[in-house]
Order: sequence, then C-alpha cells, then structure tokens
Amino acid sequence: MTEKTIRVEAINPSIFFGPENKNIKYLQNRFPKLKLTSRGDEIKASGPIDEIESFELKLNQLLQYLIQHPNMTETEIQTLLGGEPVKTESSNDKSLVTDVLVYGARGKVIKPRTKNQHVLVKASENNDIVFAIGPAGTGKTYVGVALAVKALKRKEVKKIILARPAVEAGESLGFLPGDLKEKIDPYLRPLYDSLLDMIPPDKYMKYMENGTIEIIPLAFMRGRTLDNCFVILDEAQNATDTQLKMFLTRMGPNAKMIITGDMSQVDLPRHQQSGLGNATRMLGKIKGISVVELTVLDVVRHKLVKEIIKAYDA
Repeated sequence: MTEKTIRVEAINPSIFFGPENKNIKYLQNRFPKLKLTSRGDEIKASGPIDEIESFELKLNQLLQYLIQHPNMTETEIQTLLGGEPVKTESSNDKSLVTDVLVYGARGKVIKPRTKNQHVLVKASENNDIVFAIGPAGTGKTYVGVALAVKALKRKEVKKIILARPAVEAGESLGFLPGDLKEKIDPYLRPLYDSLLDMIPPDKYMKYMENGTIEIIPLAFMRGRTLDNCFVILDEAQNATDTQLKMFLTRMGPNAKMIITGDMSQVDLPRHQQSGLGNATRMLGKIKGISVVELTVLDVVRHKLVKEIIKAYDA
C-alpha cells in the first residue's frame, strides 16, 4: 500500500476539483482501487503503486488541459477523466505531460524545450552536482530554478538557495544607494524573476520571509554547511578558483547543486581568472558530478539571439 500527496497550484483548486468535489468523484470511479481525499490545494491517493502512477498521469493530463481550456464544461471534464489520454497543445512536439517540471504562476507550464535542456534535467536526476555550461538564452538558470522548485514542492528538500557572484561588489558597490540588500538586488534580479514565474507571489513572499528560499551573493556562503537543500550558483564564470572551491565544499549530505555559467561572458577584472573552466576539467569525471554543455541550438529567446551569438563566435 502506497500513499502520495499531490498539490494543485497552477489553477484555482475549486475549479480543478469541481463543484462539491465532482471531479474527484469521477476520478474515484476511474480508479476504484484507490482511496482519494482532497483538502485545500492537495489531493491524497492511497493504494497500489501502479494505480497511483496511472492516477498521477491522468491527474496531470487534466490539470494541463484545464490550463489550456479553462472554460471546459462539466461534461467535457467527465469525458476526459473517463476516456483515453487527450491531445494537448504540447502533443505536437511529441512531448509528454510527464516532461513538465512545474506548473508555474498563472498556469504557466514549465518544461525542458530543447534536447540539451532534457539532458540537463536527466543529469540532475542522476547526479548531485551538475555544471550547466552554455551561451546566453539557453535556459540554464531557468531550468535549474524549475528543478529546484520541483524538488521543494515534492518535499525532497526543505530549502532553495540561489547564489550569484556580485562581480562589482568591491569599491563600486559602496557608492550604490541603500542598505546591503538594495545594493546587491540588481545582481540577483534574474533569479527573482525566474522564481516569480514559478511560484505565486503570496507564496513566494512567504518562502522568502521564512527562509525557505534564500537568494544571496556567493561571498555570503563562506562558513556554511548546505544540507537538505537545492543550491544553484548562477553566472559561475565570474567566480574564481578559490570561490568555486569554497562554494562546492559547502555541500551537505542531502543536497543538490547546479552550477551555471557562460565562459564567453566573464566579467572579472583582468588580474583575476575564472575558475569555472578549471572546475569542469578537474571534477567532470568524478562519479556523482556531471557537466552538461548547451549550445546555440538551445537558445530559447528571440530568434535573433542565435544569430547574434553566432556572429560574435565567428
């Protein structure tokens, strides 16, 4: 006997469960071997493991379909729950519902979109440390943050820590207005933006306030042990050998790390050398560590970004 709790966050749970939990009753008829209970934004399933896996797939199909068709009638929902798997907009690219990493804020479906993004997801599943190296716009950070949010929602970790080197955090940082948080926020803004795509604003604020999500400059890692958390170091090409060693050795027994970087965009002063290249060469063959290289083919921004990268590389 297995028990699994699934959260519904992409849409209003009352729409998902239906009036008087009618959709849950349809699901119960579809999976008679399971005991289903719903509370708040959660649905709990108890029963044989194979039935639970089939149930979770059907549940995700319903969720994705409701995101794409929010005005579905009760009859359409009942037909969907009782019939064969339906085609959704994502079916055209032969993607599966199971590819979805998280259902983000405002119903956004977040999933790997290129071959190497899929490789990155698989590498993170099979390794505790992953280096994701590639040019701008390849989704390194975005996919990494999605994996962290997924792990948090599944209660595989208790905390997400996102870090970045603040390369201008020397003399020039002191001239910026405001307190320390206001000074470093511009460096960390891309991480905030990714999180807000995946977590509703009220829950995001709660996580920030209680420390479930922490966004900090790399220098603030010194002396810490990072356990039971998912840690992302972004823009790691701007970290020195010493800083990367310091960061990697913070890792606790139950932690995962993703280190992202683009060696074509090193912003360190001329007298300092990036430690990212050395780290991938030294550590890439260690069991439990993986290096994933993304290319211009993985760029998911405006189509001109690919051409810009190609022109600069030439």
